[in-house]
Amino acid sequence: MSATTEAAQKADFTALRYAQCWEDADVLLEGLAIRPGDVCLSIASAGDNALAMLTRSPDRVIAVDLNFAQIAAVQLRVAAYQELAHEELLEFLGYRPSPRRKTLYARVRPHLEAKARNYWDARRRAISTGAANAGRFENYFRIFRTFVLPLAHSKGSVLALLTPRSRAERERFFRERWNSRRWRALFRVFFSRFVMGRLGRDPAFFDYVEGSVAERMLRRAEHALVDLDPATNPYLQRILLGEDAVELPFALRAENFEAIRRNISRLETFHGSLEEFIAAHPGVRFDRFNLSDIFEYMSEERFVLLLGGIVDASAPRARLVYWNMLAPRRRPLSMARRLVPLETLALALHAKDNAFFYSRVVVEQVA
Repeated sequence: MSATTEAAQKADFTALRYAQCWEDADVLLEGLAIRPGDVCLSIASAGDNALAMLTRSPDRVIAVDLNFAQIAAVQLRVAAYQELAHEELLEFLGYRPSPRRKTLYARVRPHLEAKARNYWDARRRAISTGAANAGRFENYFRIFRTFVLPLAHSKGSVLALLTPRSRAERERFFRERWNSRRWRALFRVFFSRFVMGRLGRDPAFFDYVEGSVAERMLRRAEHALVDLDPATNPYLQRILLGEDAVELPFALRAENFEAIRRNISRLETFHGSLEEFIAAHPGVRFDRFNLSDIFEYMSEERFVLLLGGIVDASAPRARLVYWNMLAPRRRPLSMARRLVPLETLALALHAKDNAFFYSRVVVEQVA
């Protein structure tokens, strides 16, 4: 059994799990240091970070995913970048309020491959509410935003939280106005292993997690509200405000739109596992890997097996970037001669990672 097959057998990989990427693309791009002409392999997720990689003019970016729903999400974005202006793109995907998403979809639809077109034709309600709002994880945050957060804080307090402040002022606001007993209690319940496993992530994703999930998440939330700046954090704003968020992730910012559109033909998709794609392309050597947090979903043994296969398919000095959320995964000592951790860079990236719920950013380089 392969590493990603282990994950597929334990979790549901049919529904749209992520309708946007929840790893910070600014951190990813700095960690990967993509060069013009590079061949890049990326976990597809919803496509935002694979699209962000195009701004560095690689030769190819291949977005791979076990779940066809995620491939359909990538292909919908590709079609939207091809057809729509920037503001229309934001409206269509659900980053700005809009009454005309069905009309915009009619323009995007001819650019879709047949299978993806059939997928989205059957999900017109998701199109109407914004495709970037249609994932299970996004629905989890919608429930939090709509039903849980108001029990702890008013809309005025939320907007005050997002007001620009110095770190000292953020710490005072957090201590005196935000970090109430009710906030902590509601947070611990909603972000518990039980609730998150049933509403947000698949319960199988916690198989290799030890300790309290809620307590770890609570510490990371304090880091996001005090050490990082909520006023400039697109991921936090998306959680708290939905489509009213002002800040945008990298691929959706106006200054990056034309570079992505110009290089859009360099993005390819593959429905299947990483092992299947690598095995099907034995002559290709990859320079950069965006691996999201896929190693969390597999045993240590399977992780080492997959990591070895990735290194086998790498060009010299290839780079890997991936995240740990709750399960610790990093290069084992048995691979010390083949893979070098870039620890100083990784620590610096983690300190400013706006996707604050991750416990570690890992950057490694093939020897």
